[in-house]
Amino acid sequence: MGNSKSGAVSKEILEDLKLNTKFTEAELVQWYDNFKKQCPTGRITKPEFQAIYTKFFPDSDANTYAQHVFRSFDTNDDGTLDFKEYIIALHMTSTGKTTRKLEWAFSLFDVDKNGYITKNEVKEICTAIFKMIPEDEVKTLPDDENTPDKRADKLWSIFDKGESDRVTEGEFVQQVLDDETALRLIQYQPTK
Repeated sequence: MGNSKSGAVSKEILEDLKLNTKFTEAELVQWYDNFKKQCPTGRITKPEFQAIYTKFFPDSDANTYAQHVFRSFDTNDDGTLDFKEYIIALHMTSTGKTTRKLEWAFSLFDVDKNGYITKNEVKEICTAIFKMIPEDEVKTLPDDENTPDKRADKLWSIFDKGESDRVTEGEFVQQVLDDETALRLIQYQPTK
């Protein structure tokens, strides 16, 4: 991308994104122009990402969850998101196929990026999700999922694993596809 005189997205990245997303070239160019206005360096830092992300959840604490989302999108682990990582993330979370979204969700739950998730990682992400749920909505949750630990326990039980077992990406994706409760538990959908 770097030293292009026009500041336009490189043809290589443009072609790659056209192949790997449903966005058109015109949409990608528009996204890039907006990205460069918001992030003149061509990169989004974790604090910048958190500031943007938390605006979508004004009535709750989305900071911890935003950190996990950022980690899952920072595929090269450099502590920033470049335009390509940003667009892939946007595509996966908004227009991607259900299986791709679940593969991303697995990467969100795989906190240590070792290729599987443990019950402790499920608890960590459920705790982050729970912080995003406004207090008035928490009061309406079923008794077996009205705390982060209960939510994590309920989700873990769907995987039919012991306390110290691990869940692979394939198991995670299949189980969530097969169980609507699991799909609901791995995310937070505002009721508003």
